[in-house]
Amino acid sequence: MANQQPSSGNPRVDVEYRRKKSAEEMRYQIVSFALMIFLTLVAFVAVGYDGFSDWFTVPFILLLAVIQVIFQLYYFMHMSHKGHEAPALFLYSGVVVGAVTILAFTTIIWW
Repeated sequence: MANQQPSSGNPRVDVEYRRKKSAEEMRYQIVSFALMIFLTLVAFVAVGYDGFSDWFTVPFILLLAVIQVIFQLYYFMHMSHKGHEAPALFLYSGVVVGAVTILAFTTIIWW
């Protein structure tokens, strides 16, 4: 029900609407793909450049990885579309549980 396309009763209008939405979606995917390639190249440059210390490189690469995961979820896995609220809830709950677990084990080890 939530994923139904609006129907105007005119098949030509409906086809044009779907074509427009598909073109818009493809544009978002191409732009996010290009950004992910760019972020990957930036990560390779950060690793290959000798001027950066490990204390900068590792968190920087982890930040780029988080950004790429967000792009993957929202544009390639269509999490930004309506009707994906339940999978998003489970995904975010898993992220929270994982972060709390990592924080707990890090706290146990370091203190």
